[in-house]
Amino acid sequence: MKKIVPTLLFVLAAGAGAGVVQASETAAARSPLPAADCIDTSQINEWHIVDARTAIVRTGPKRYLVTLQSECPRLGLPPAGLIFRPNRSNAIVNRGRICGEVGETVRSHNQPSCAIESVSKIDKPRFDELAAQAKRHGSGADQPTTLPAH
Repeated sequence: MKKIVPTLLFVLAAGAGAGVVQASETAAARSPLPAADCIDTSQINEWHIVDARTAIVRTGPKRYLVTLQSECPRLGLPPAGLIFRPNRSNAIVNRGRICGEVGETVRSHNQPSCAIESVSKIDKPRFDELAAQAKRHGSGADQPTTLPAH
């Protein structure tokens, strides 16, 4: 019995430590971009749907990886287009930019919205690699010129 208690305490402590690591990794995945680095949806030149949870977007020289919270298999289906919707705060104070914050979504025409999990900047080689794997492509011409009312 004396050996079981220390072993059990070690197992519980190790499990708690793993939970802390997982929580910090989740928090890091949710770190939004600084306002100056966010996606300016009025400047989107091109977008690609890599898979049901991943899109990439280019605004001039800036390139982004957009990861969704869950699968969104109809994203980018005809009529082609990606429509980004900022959260209420960014709609007002950040001119509708997408930063990877809670409450931001993306959708295609006539499709339900998909929650954005994270947005990160990527370099040109990574963007080109993902674009080559993409299922669907389009331009930024499909973005609304005004923000939708909430």
